[in-house]
Amino acid sequence: MASSLDTLCGQAFGARQYHLLGIYKQRAILVLTLVSVVVAVLWAYTGQILLLFGQDPEIAMGAGSYIRWMIPALFAYGLLQCHVRFLQTQNIVLPVMASAGVTALSHVLVCWLLVYKLGLGNKGAALANGISYLANVSILAIYIRVSPSCRSTWTGLSKEAFHDILSFMKLAVPSALMVPRVVVV
Repeated sequence: MASSLDTLCGQAFGARQYHLLGIYKQRAILVLTLVSVVVAVLWAYTGQILLLFGQDPEIAMGAGSYIRWMIPALFAYGLLQCHVRFLQTQNIVLPVMASAGVTALSHVLVCWLLVYKLGLGNKGAALANGISYLANVSILAIYIRVSPSCRSTWTGLSKEAFHDILSFMKLAVPSALMVPRVVVV
């Protein structure tokens, strides 16, 4: 759904309506957070849902446990995608690359600590994803806040983000459906 920012922010940037980029980003964050709540509820019951579809109970409970521990990553990933697309539509890619590199390297350490040192197993691996996404989005949020490059596009929180959500959804839903999915048979 964040891919709608490619269109909206790209158009606003091209039209030199820089303040709209921040408003669109806030609107996307709001919508993605609300959608993530719905998805999180589904993820919370994944084990039971898999059992209803006849999955082996051990596999269903293992998958359900893992995906519940991935719920924090769901919210952080939505935030991350909004920040990345906000920056990319302005051709600001170096901070995105640097942040991704730093968090990817630190992810190895965080994952090792949670999985092996704290003994969380696959729950630790899922939790490490959330921590890494949150670290990445935090770095980008700080960059957006302090960088002179974003001064005209990020003007702070705005009530305008709550307006015209349906128009945003008309673009966000089809763009989400167009994202290719890998299906393993």
